Amino acid sequence: MHIVVAGEHGEDAATLRAELASQGLDWEVTWLPLDDGPTPLGAMDALDALVCFSAHGWNRCNLLLHHVRDQHPLAARIVLMDGHRDEEVMHALDVVHRVLPVPLDGVAVIEAIEGMATLRGLLDDAGLKQAIERAGPLPAAPRQYLTLTRMLRDPSTQAGNVVDVVSQDPALVARVLRLSNSAYYSGGREISDLRTAVIRLGQDALRQLVLASEVFSSGPGADVVRERALRISRLSAQLLPGASVGLAGTAGLLSQVGMLLPPMQVERDGEQVSLSHGIAGAYLLGLWGLPAPIVEAVAHHQQPAQAGNVFWVTGAVHVAAALVEGHEPDLDYLRRVGRLDQLPRWRALADSAFEPA
Repeated sequence: MHIVVAGEHGEDAATLRAELASQGLDWEVTWLPLDDGPTPLGAMDALDALVCFSAHGWNRCNLLLHHVRDQHPLAARIVLMDGHRDEEVMHALDVVHRVLPVPLDGVAVIEAIEGMATLRGLLDDAGLKQAIERAGPLPAAPRQYLTLTRMLRDPSTQAGNVVDVVSQDPALVARVLRLSNSAYYSGGREISDLRTAVIRLGQDALRQLVLASEVFSSGPGADVVRERALRISRLSAQLLPGASVGLAGTAGLLSQVGMLLPPMQVERDGEQVSLSHGIAGAYLLGLWGLPAPIVEAVAHHQQPAQAGNVFWVTGAVHVAAALVEGHEPDLDYLRRVGRLDQLPRWRALADSAFEPA
């Protein structure tokens, strides 16, 4: 295993080497200096993971991460960021597998790399692929949602452009108006025009509603699954701060996408075992090209410890799905990640009813 640590100073590489030694892991660590010269892409010829942090801005890491994604698609991509760079985090989520806080924590980096390798092994499993193929035609990628997401990232996009996308689907228009007039959003003033409703909901809520309407549009029990997915989405987004809010909301919504597929079984040690809807859904999201943190959260939300001892998107979706579905979250996991004391507050959030969309 060869890890490249890119940054202005070599302390991060030294920290990671020390942690690897303490765990008895024979991994190679190379420090790639990010000085004032050109970004050294030539040093990225052979690697299994890139860990990048630049105190002078996101652009240097962004260039390196895109290069690794294009030239070494199987390599793990990790960026370190502080908690005050929400806009940069949002851009990073398109190209990285994990966003970790600064300073570098060797244990967290190792867990992230091992977690991505585990996920890749799960989704590349031949038995899983055969089971998915036997299930028949797969649901198509949500085009309206992907179009809307691209539009909202463009600072020149106007509310009228968004309204044009939403208005293509009469059922979606009805849901937008209904949700914007719910007790959670309305503040007592009823609205009936789509433009005002779009502005009232805000970008994140609108994107989740569009996604839910597309993904859970048909099939047995689609309405029930959609309402449950929206509740999980809403609660997931309340469990994380900053730029992770929208990511958690999307992952929470898509945690139920595996329910669109028929029950499947795969062979394990000579026996047929049921395939979880989380793994099946993650495979589908991978085909759709959604960001890696969302795919990972959907795959592991039923067993969050698989994603390591951190509380990020996977943990938030796990808690939200468990509480919405009336199950007990994994208390041992919450204890390990230092979030068990938050559970009473999260239960209260889950108990706060809101009108279905």
